[in-house]
Amino acid sequence: MHLQTTLKIDKDFCNSPNLADLLSSQDLQTIGEEVWAGYDRDKQSRSGWEQRTSRAMDLAMQVQSGKNFPWPNCSNVAFPLVTIATMQFHSRAYPALINGMDLVKCRVMGEGPGSLRKERADRISQHMSYQLLEQDQAWEEQQDKLLINIPIVGCAFKKSFFSASQGHNLSELVLAQDLVMDYYAKSVESCQRKTHVLSLSRNDCYERIMRGSYRDVTKMGWYSGCAAPLQQDTQDLHRDKRQGTSQPDVDHTTPYRILEQHCYLDLDDDGYSEPYIVTIEETSRCVLRIVSRFRWEGIEKTNKGDIISIQAEESFTKYGFIPAPDGGIYDVGFGMLLGPLNESVNTGINMLFDAGTMATTAGGFLGRGVKIRGGQYTFAPLEWKRLDSTGEDIAKNVYPLPVREPSPVLFQLLELLINYTNRIAGVTDTQVGENPGQNTPASSMQTMVEQGQKTYNAIFKRIWRSMKQEFKLLYLLNGINLPPKTTFGEGGTQYILREDYLGNPGDIVPAADPNLTTDSMRYQQALLIKQSAQTTPGYDSDAVEINWLKAMRVDGYQAFFPGSKGQAPRPDPKVILEQIKSQRKEMELKYHMAEVMQGIQADMEKNMATIQLIQAETVAVMANVGAEKAKHQLNVLNAQLVAAKQRDDALKGHLELIMKGLESDNKRGGVPGMVSPTGDTSAVGDVSTVID
Repeated sequence: MHLQTTLKIDKDFCNSPNLADLLSSQDLQTIGEEVWAGYDRDKQSRSGWEQRTSRAMDLAMQVQSGKNFPWPNCSNVAFPLVTIATMQFHSRAYPALINGMDLVKCRVMGEGPGSLRKERADRISQHMSYQLLEQDQAWEEQQDKLLINIPIVGCAFKKSFFSASQGHNLSELVLAQDLVMDYYAKSVESCQRKTHVLSLSRNDCYERIMRGSYRDVTKMGWYSGCAAPLQQDTQDLHRDKRQGTSQPDVDHTTPYRILEQHCYLDLDDDGYSEPYIVTIEETSRCVLRIVSRFRWEGIEKTNKGDIISIQAEESFTKYGFIPAPDGGIYDVGFGMLLGPLNESVNTGINMLFDAGTMATTAGGFLGRGVKIRGGQYTFAPLEWKRLDSTGEDIAKNVYPLPVREPSPVLFQLLELLINYTNRIAGVTDTQVGENPGQNTPASSMQTMVEQGQKTYNAIFKRIWRSMKQEFKLLYLLNGINLPPKTTFGEGGTQYILREDYLGNPGDIVPAADPNLTTDSMRYQQALLIKQSAQTTPGYDSDAVEINWLKAMRVDGYQAFFPGSKGQAPRPDPKVILEQIKSQRKEMELKYHMAEVMQGIQADMEKNMATIQLIQAETVAVMANVGAEKAKHQLNVLNAQLVAAKQRDDALKGHLELIMKGLESDNKRGGVPGMVSPTGDTSAVGDVSTVID
């Protein structure tokens, strides 16, 4: 491609919002034709892929086409194998990869004070999560669409850029059919030409013209009138059929078809093509914008100032499902892997239905001997038809068409196809929540689920890797476009510095763990960490507790657990253990003393009974014999009474000593199960008192 104008690459050149104004109209026409020709060649080269993708989407959406074999309006069932596989993958991937409000994590790596690096990492994690989930309100919805599109098509793309109109980063979903790439491309980054097909309204174009992004084309014929009707290709027609729509007549709301091509041009005529973004309108090939796709700092030069190489800035991130085994740029999805099998299953089911229809409604042959009017006959329940023929004539001249019942062998073959299709998709009984059978051990069930997740785990890791690349591009955009200090969050209580984004973008990763694809796995891991932290010193208790709350999916866990900072430190577990042992010994001693006291009380009661018995015998002897005659016997009783009183005093003294010791150690007033001593011998006199 030869241009009349030669441009000089400098710093202002790299920062220019539109280089098209620096070129002549002839050069712009040449560039526009070259861009469109490259787009058309790339689109023609992937026409077969577009047809396969269209058939895969028809299977996923269960689109039925007209079917007139073996007879008009015969059975036309679309079995939902691709649909089931897609829904099962989406139901696992969406909650596993987007879990809560913490979407981005900045790893703490490199040199420097640990607390400062941790604070920077926390600010970046919170700010980028806020950008994706709050500032870019369409990001999660488009990620949801992406996770349900790539299982069918095989791949999709995200376009990350800074929006001047909205003042923040955007990361838009670009379907594979809307990003036409060079036939020779091996990766998105090394692709020499990729064209993003856009549909922009007149207002969208006008806004870009007024901002200086597009050159002024308001006086051109294609812009003054209505947009030219789009020439729908086969892919567009299939999409309209799936959605039940058709292209309306052209009016002022019809969008323009814009081609934004990321390509290489030699505008400085030095023999080395530089990376640019060229935007044209498809029908007129009119160039709207040319902007450099590199920065001044990304140019490597020789000592003489000649360009050696230029590092191109990438805007697209590829999300792949299963890499193409032949090394192609477009990945493979369930739509292509299961498409032939799904069509075979559809054929088998329709054959069984058609055979059943024939077996139920088949006609036959009528001989000449039957006297019956011509035409078709239908029968209602309990209805009888009159004929002029005899029964023997009917039996001889009516011959039913011999039709077989639906083949059981065909049904078994159909089961075989469905089972192996489910194996490819990983949609086995245990994976869709069905019971594999009674008396299945829990360990065996868990092993079956883990093995069934292996296929999905590999796909999750590929998507996780793509999310990491997307976040890396957004990280670099923040380092270029953010103000020196930005506040965000509710009430502007949080802040981020632009210098925070001048570090290594490789530290940015998704917060989701690709190895934990189910809630039960995440819960078990958090539980094991929590149990280990209780017995092994060195764990960060706050991080362990926060991880546990997140695994439990507690929304707003900060309100429940603000952290242990500023609170009294937790006591040493060894000290707590010694205290427990000491308290246990003390309680054992108290219960032992209580048993001793109860034994003393029992002895006191027995001794009191002995005293009362001696007193009773003394009274009886005096009444029957008299004091003078029974003096010797009374002296014996008196000695026994004195001994009993001394024993009672000793027991009481021992009891009082134990009570004082317990009261000094136990402020609650006594030992559980303790009763007050009973009996009082202070009023009991000796035998001599009784005699006197």
